[in-house]
Amino acid sequence: MKTIAELIEKARSLSREHGRIRIAVAAAHDEDVLEAVEAARRDGFADATLIGDHALIETIARDIHIDLSHYVVVDEPDITCAAALAVDYVRRGEAAFVMKGILDTSVLLKAVLNKETGLNTGRLVSHVGVAESPQYHKLFLMTDAAINIAPTLQEKVDIIRNAVDCARALGIGTPKVALLAAVEKVNPDKMPCTMDGAVLTQMNRRGQIKDCIIDGPLALDNAISAESARIKKIDSPVAGDADILVAPDIEAGNILYKAVIDLGGAKGAGLVMGAGAPVVLTSRADTAETKHASIALAVLVAFNQKRN
Repeated sequence: MKTIAELIEKARSLSREHGRIRIAVAAAHDEDVLEAVEAARRDGFADATLIGDHALIETIARDIHIDLSHYVVVDEPDITCAAALAVDYVRRGEAAFVMKGILDTSVLLKAVLNKETGLNTGRLVSHVGVAESPQYHKLFLMTDAAINIAPTLQEKVDIIRNAVDCARALGIGTPKVALLAAVEKVNPDKMPCTMDGAVLTQMNRRGQIKDCIIDGPLALDNAISAESARIKKIDSPVAGDADILVAPDIEAGNILYKAVIDLGGAKGAGLVMGAGAPVVLTSRADTAETKHASIALAVLVAFNQKRN
């Protein structure tokens, strides 16, 4: 899969075959969120339950010409309660996944990860971004740009597994995973992430991390450029053809994701993986287009989870 348009078309195709999926939107009183949800409805792959300030939702919908008769609207102005309600819809099977509206990420994740009322599976959750860059030959995934600050080696195992699950929903049977660092040589004293990269690569080779091919540490140029890998004499099944870029920490991940989207002109989508259902978790500054693509990505993940 090379483009976000193909991703969206795959969501349409699955929905034509299996039926629409319902989203529970927490704090839905936001123009870009409503535009994205309406685009997904018109595309035929998602319906939505809008949970938030009913009066504000009505006002925004009227201003951007959205007919609310197509939606279930639940009046809950309190964003914390709206997040809990959205999660509860998924727990009861009345929605397939949760979408973030106009509320802080921490508020939504607190509801998602609540051990008694949330969607906690015991696995670490992590953010997975998907990008279509004019500088790369296919869609690629980036993780973790939003949640885990300084993941340990074991936490990186879950981060990789979450990204692999997302990649497989995109039809990438055995994704190639690049563990990013500033250099490709192991330097355990000054650059511990390089040691993590080497250990995780060996774990993958011994079957401890399955359904993917891992190599690292790799600098970004080696991960995405076969020419750079050739010049540096790096013999790797991942170099130059990575499907998943794993950042060493949240600073690197966040800067990478925003540089690709905001400076590099890429189209994007984003999810939180690892919970009992996908969570559409985009920035409040993201465009309606990005949020629409993120809904399509969540639809693909939700259908893939049903199959498995």
